[in-house]
Amino acid sequence: MWNSPHCDGASTLTIRGLVEQATKSWSFRRHLPSQFRKVPIIVSPSAGLKYLFKPMTKLDPPLLRNVQELVRPGDVVWDVGANIGLFSFAAAALSGSGGTVVAFEPDAWLVQLLRRSRSIQPPQSAQVIIVPVAVASDVALRSFHVARRSRASNSLAEYGHTQAGGYSEEYTVPAFNLDWLLGTLRPPNVIKCDVEGAEVEVFRNQLKMLSEIRPVIVCEVGSETSPTITSVFLEAEYRLYDGEKSLAEGASEIRQASWSTIAIPEERKTQFSL
Repeated sequence: MWNSPHCDGASTLTIRGLVEQATKSWSFRRHLPSQFRKVPIIVSPSAGLKYLFKPMTKLDPPLLRNVQELVRPGDVVWDVGANIGLFSFAAAALSGSGGTVVAFEPDAWLVQLLRRSRSIQPPQSAQVIIVPVAVASDVALRSFHVARRSRASNSLAEYGHTQAGGYSEEYTVPAFNLDWLLGTLRPPNVIKCDVEGAEVEVFRNQLKMLSEIRPVIVCEVGSETSPTITSVFLEAEYRLYDGEKSLAEGASEIRQASWSTIAIPEERKTQFSL
């Protein structure tokens, strides 16, 4: 749609912007693919136009494959930067009634979508706990930006990317770090983290989480943070894999964190036949 030969770049951008503005308050029910038992989820174009135009089988296939390959029945999963909960509710479907999913999301508008999705989950899925906070380095109050374009680009005020198109709103949110959260929640087997550039804050100096709990981590990593987050994971004796590739098909170890990184503790590699 956006690459029509009859539209130049400026016109294309204008059309996209108009569609984004016209649909940003929409929300509707979709169903996850069959491998996640077709559980229902409330989606919105405000979190990305892909939810308006793409079938659910085409929505972030690598991320959904990560859920399939990493989440086991009974697992506890923490979703840091849950957005509309694509990872959360897919993980809940696979971890089952004996598992728990904790969805951390500071955007109040997205939180109400998550709560609506939670209310329509089948009893066979894991309990989903929605925590309306940011995850960062310290327990503190932080400034949070709502992206002008897609809420998938929301971020703490110090971070964010150019595709956010600036921000439409700024407000204060509570923030907690991983080690503090371990005192109040079941420890995770798997963490997914998508925080638009704040990933170093999330994991650096979280010694109990990385040294004692040692979950598998699925993390979106920006090019500017890749060297530092690589050091954080390697120092904690994690091994890194490209999340865009299938572990089941023998994905090879990578030396530096990529855009989509899977970090697996050295001692847990055999669980995934690595």
